[in-house]
Order: sequence, then structure tokens, then C-alpha cells
Amino acid sequence: MRAAVHTAPNEPLRIEELADPRPSRGEVAVDVTSCGACHSDLHVLKGELPFPTPGVLGHEVAGVISELGSDVTDLAVGDRVVTSFIMPCGDCAQCASGNEEICLNFFAYNRAKGQLYDGDTRLRRPDGEPVWMYSMGGLAQRSVTPTTSVYRVPDNVELADVASIGCSTMTAYGALRHTADVRVGDAVAVIAAGGVGSALIQLAAVFGASVIVAVDISDEKLADARELGATHTVNSGTVDAVAAVREATGGRGVDVAFEALGSASTFAVARDSVVEGGQAVMVGIAPKGTTGELDLGTLARKKLQIKGSYGAKPRRDMPVLLDLVARGRLRPQDTVSRRYPLEEVGEAYAALDRGEVRGRAMIDIG
Repeated sequence: MRAAVHTAPNEPLRIEELADPRPSRGEVAVDVTSCGACHSDLHVLKGELPFPTPGVLGHEVAGVISELGSDVTDLAVGDRVVTSFIMPCGDCAQCASGNEEICLNFFAYNRAKGQLYDGDTRLRRPDGEPVWMYSMGGLAQRSVTPTTSVYRVPDNVELADVASIGCSTMTAYGALRHTADVRVGDAVAVIAAGGVGSALIQLAAVFGASVIVAVDISDEKLADARELGATHTVNSGTVDAVAAVREATGGRGVDVAFEALGSASTFAVARDSVVEGGQAVMVGIAPKGTTGELDLGTLARKKLQIKGSYGAKPRRDMPVLLDLVARGRLRPQDTVSRRYPLEEVGEAYAALDRGEVRGRAMIDIG
């Protein structure tokens, strides 16, 4: 099969022929039709998030099951599926307590080492050299993943529309539903209207937020944010973003501010935009070592809540999201602004790095 292989930080992705991966016990192979280009992949490509090489990135996957591993009984060859970037092991202490979004084995084996839960990768070069997997290694014609990250796509939903459900949309849902518990009538701000930010805006409208303020430095992204449900937009490159967010709420501030980029400057906007007792929720993945400032006196006096959020609970939440899509309440396809063939995957990430991608770029593979 063909795959986009990451060989070293700041080096171009290489299209290589790898051996077809085979699923082991409790796993399936998926013939990939499309895979989203996520900012966390970009952090790996730039060396900002450590990951072993050679490796295959890509973790927003839609495709068709082509092979079953042993003991797989609830899925079938030919099923149209989407995957979640978090692949819960189902057995560790966090999974057992309902916190599968921070599955201990996912971080110990996969995010740290590019392995699945038997301590090995499913990817090999033709000479047998191992190639490591960032989640399921979706930037390839075939991907192997545990069944805990695989979900059937409803019959009335186009497969090409839903790859981003497994990362950007699921990440947004986890932040809104589990971390912030956004309620009908809440006022929210979304700081950075990229892939995850666009999903936050869409879902905040579904959740019934009365005020949704989108903050970005791109007028084009802000125009898209309006289409996705933002009630107010703020260009932080031309105005005082905090003052503008507060103006949109009559001087009060928002109940929840979601930081969706991962930088000190956007953290500061989120921190200062919330009402007393409000929540600033960090969703964007920052390069390792990035820090933000907190005035401890203000933190206590205003009873501010600073929270981190990492995805949703796949086995509970992916079916909910797919049902929203099937009923037309959620349209992830509206956040996809660019599509690239696998051969042009490098340009997709270069455009993402330049800030040119509105919403999500999609790599069409199948």
C-alpha cells in the first residue's frame, strides 16, 4: 500500500510503499477513503511533539472495513466506518472509571511510542523495518486500529463527510459536554476558529448557547464562523479581543471561553474574557514547553476555573455525534474547506502551517 511517511522533524513527508498491515486480536483493517489534516500532526512534523520515526500520522479516518482480527464479532467486512483518534484500551484504571479520553495505555503505548497495545506496530517497510503509528496511522491506503475506536457510519451519511468527526468534532464535543457542561442560554467564546474551533462553534449552537463569539485573526475564517453559528466575530489582529468579547456580552464576559489553538496569547484572551466564576477551557494542543501566565490573586478573587480538555469519551460520544449528523443537526462537511490527494499531503500541512486552511483540510486517499 501507499502511505505518507514522516522520516524526521521538518523533513517532507515521503510517499512510500509499505506492506499491507494486518489486524491482530480485537482489531480491524480499514481501507481508508479520507483522512483529516490535524494541527497535532503538524506539531509532530515540526518536532514540537516528540514522536518516533519513521512513522505514519493521520488520525481522522473514514473508510471501509476490509479485514477482521480474531474475536471481532460486532463489525463486518464492508462496514462503512469512522474512527476516533483516542483508541481506549478498555482495561486500564482510567477506562474502568469512565475516563477513556485519558486512557493510560493510549498515552503509554501509542502517543509515546507509536505502538498498539501488544507493544508492536502494524506497519512495516518492505524490508521489515517497523514504521510507527500516530493513532491508527491514517495517512495510508490501509489502517489497522482496535475496535474500540471504530464506529459504523449511518446509511444516509456520506462517508466522505465524516472523517473529522473522529478528532476535531469529538474534541469539541468533549470540551462542551464533559469539561464545561455548556447549557442552553450560556454565552461562550471560541478563541481560534480553525478545525477544532469550527467544530466548537457548530456544536455550541447545537447545545443552545445564546451568544457565540468567534475570535481569530483571519476575516475569512470569521466569515465562515458566522455561517457555522457564531453570533459575533472578533478580529484579534485589529481590535482588543478581550474588550470586544466583553462588549458582545454587554460588558459581562462569557460563561465559557474555549482556547482552540494552543498558544500563550490565545490563552490570555480566553483567561481574560470570562465572567467572574466562569471557565477558561484549554482545548488546543500547544507545543511542549508552552506556558501561560496566571495572576493568582485574580484567579482566587474572581473564582476563575482554568480547565484542560482532551477529546471526548469515544464509546459513549461517537454514536451521539453520528446520530446528530444523521439527523442533520451537525454538518462536519461544512467545516472542510480544502481537499488534497495523498500525493499532495505535504502541501496540505504546509497550508495549515501558513494559516491558510479554513476549518479542516481533508486528504482523499481511497
